[in-house]
Amino acid sequence: MRRFRAFVKKEFYHILRDWRTLIILIGMPIMQIMLFGFAITNEIKYANIAILDLSKDHYTQEISNKILASDYFILYKNLNNRKEIHQVFKEGKIKEVIVFEKDFARKLDKEHTASIQVISDATDPNTGTLLLNYTQAITGKFQVELNKHLEVPLQISIEQKMLYNPELKGVYLFVPGLITIILMLISAMMTSISITREKELGTMEILLVTPMHPAQIVIAKVIPYLILAFIDAIIVLTLGYFVFKVPIHGSLILLLMETILFIITALSLGIFISTKTNSQQAALLASLMGLMLPVIILSGFIFPVANMPMILQILSDFIPATWFILIIKGIMLKGSDLTMIWKETAILIGFTLLFTALSIKNYKIRLD
Repeated sequence: MRRFRAFVKKEFYHILRDWRTLIILIGMPIMQIMLFGFAITNEIKYANIAILDLSKDHYTQEISNKILASDYFILYKNLNNRKEIHQVFKEGKIKEVIVFEKDFARKLDKEHTASIQVISDATDPNTGTLLLNYTQAITGKFQVELNKHLEVPLQISIEQKMLYNPELKGVYLFVPGLITIILMLISAMMTSISITREKELGTMEILLVTPMHPAQIVIAKVIPYLILAFIDAIIVLTLGYFVFKVPIHGSLILLLMETILFIITALSLGIFISTKTNSQQAALLASLMGLMLPVIILSGFIFPVANMPMILQILSDFIPATWFILIIKGIMLKGSDLTMIWKETAILIGFTLLFTALSIKNYKIRLD
């Protein structure tokens, strides 16, 4: 029994001295509970909306004030005509447009009924439905207060319209997200592990003494992953289009070019991870904690970024997948062109240049 206790004690010492094992055993649960606890919520706050008030009377003003007085909505823009609705949605800045019909007050006073149209961005069907419910609840409460002292009750009807995903199909949300995860998995994680494996086995030094330049060696190693990732992206897009009927409203060429850009960004990130790690275990750990969890939780793939605390919203801006998901949703579901996604494209290019520069610097240090 004494030997058994000594062996258990030895194992505890072994674990406590290995910081990588401690990170897995203690760090991973802490990170997961913190991220999931803050990111997963059924409540949406401070969603950007636009209002098109064709009546501009005291009723529409009062309803607008009550909607904006809640914590659920923030007025992003007042629209002047219906032509602006699709434009403001394609910009990706708003989640909902509230349209008050013309002569709203006159119809409500004389005909005892008037209507409000609520147009939601249903690229994320859960968010669109939830915001519609908030709007209906606030309007319904206003109607109850209005009818308290009236003999003939007034009726405010809500006409709902789900833009880009009228059937509220969840696959419209998951196909862009799955493409992002697959590309990140193949491009960044597999590249970092592949290069680190060469270093761990000692074959990287052998490759570096060949007549080829180190940059050529690295490029030669990542090209297969670039091709495989691009093929996988085409497969997912094809299955999404023909099997699940996910539309591609924008330019297919632009979509493929943006996909290649994101693959290159992920590859540069994978190369950077490989310069900071010396073992496959460390590379895998860095990829899981630094890539997969943030991509799934903080990129807006499953949980809307606007729902998260401000610190996590800021953190999501430093995740390349966040910007690619906006790009791919914009092109596929909204028909956005380059003029509408240029900022996201420029950010991905910036990430690529940053990771490439850091990788070159680290390789030079190691080679010296």
